[in-house]
Amino acid sequence: MRIRARKTLMNDSERQHAADDVFALLEKLAAFVMADKVLMYNSLPDELSTRSFLDKWHGLKRIYLPRVNGVDLDILPYDRTRTHLGAFRIEEPDGDDVTDVSEIDLIVVPAIAYDASGRRVGRGKGYYDRLLATAHAVKVGVAFDFQLLDDDIESEEHDINVDYVITPRRFIKVRRR
Repeated sequence: MRIRARKTLMNDSERQHAADDVFALLEKLAAFVMADKVLMYNSLPDELSTRSFLDKWHGLKRIYLPRVNGVDLDILPYDRTRTHLGAFRIEEPDGDDVTDVSEIDLIVVPAIAYDASGRRVGRGKGYYDRLLATAHAVKVGVAFDFQLLDDDIESEEHDINVDYVITPRRFIKVRRR
């Protein structure tokens, strides 16, 4: 069954339970515990909801969100009172205090699908691949269980893999070749 179809079959309770499980695992990851600056994403309706996680950790860690700027992503501090509906109808941060990705310790990466080698299928615009190409941060992919594919995802030279993939039932530390 296709991923999009699987997402539509989930009810709100199942979605929230999955998000709670995934982010509880993320919170136990040593790289997250040690991270000071964390780049999250503001979730779309079909993604694991980040709302509770953002509310919980805002003020405890320095949380950042991306904002679309042409073909790239700017990184700005998260403040729930300073957001607007931006590109692709995603809530984006307001302000001019852009942070360089090299200063971020951990990046939580959304995707359509992952494989066990940390390869990912994004939404096709390349925003995260361009951002991750210059990042030194630990990269963590988060997904529903059915978004972790058994088959390898084909990748191109510019595609950037994640270091970990977390689903409600799986925690994968990607082995580098």
